[in-house]
Amino acid sequence: MSDLPNASRVAAKGQWQGAADQVALDYEGRFLRRKRLVTVTGAGFLVDLPEVTNLTGGEAFVLEDGRFVEVICALEPVLAISGDLARLAWHIGNRHTPCQIEPARLVIRADHVLENMLRGLGAKVAASVEPFQPEGGAYGMGRTMGHDHGHGHSHGPGQFHVHL
Repeated sequence: MSDLPNASRVAAKGQWQGAADQVALDYEGRFLRRKRLVTVTGAGFLVDLPEVTNLTGGEAFVLEDGRFVEVICALEPVLAISGDLARLAWHIGNRHTPCQIEPARLVIRADHVLENMLRGLGAKVAASVEPFQPEGGAYGMGRTMGHDHGHGHSHGPGQFHVHL
């Protein structure tokens, strides 16, 4: 048994105030159900949610003693892409790659293979380190979900993988 505080629920953005601390999570880290986390001040706590949850930043874990721990998006290596955004977005989407869509650029997680492909398509690509907030998937838990391409296996609910 652990003496760390437990968080079994998340308060939505705008539905809480007065965070006692913050936890910085990258894109992968913001998709969780059960995990031990450490706040920016070094305090540990356990997350034990009823189901897998997609966090986008601004929510707060509610600790068993009523304190809030705000979720912030961690800095992570990304690629900022400019050029023919519609065409480039199509190629990124065709690879089931999470993508942050902005008016003047696309942002994906750093990946040298995709970087080379995009440059070959005429994109301008710049490496950066910043919070990554990709567009939510049209299906399932706010994440871009892969789909079956006849690999001889299928995916049940909540099971997926990304094809590159």
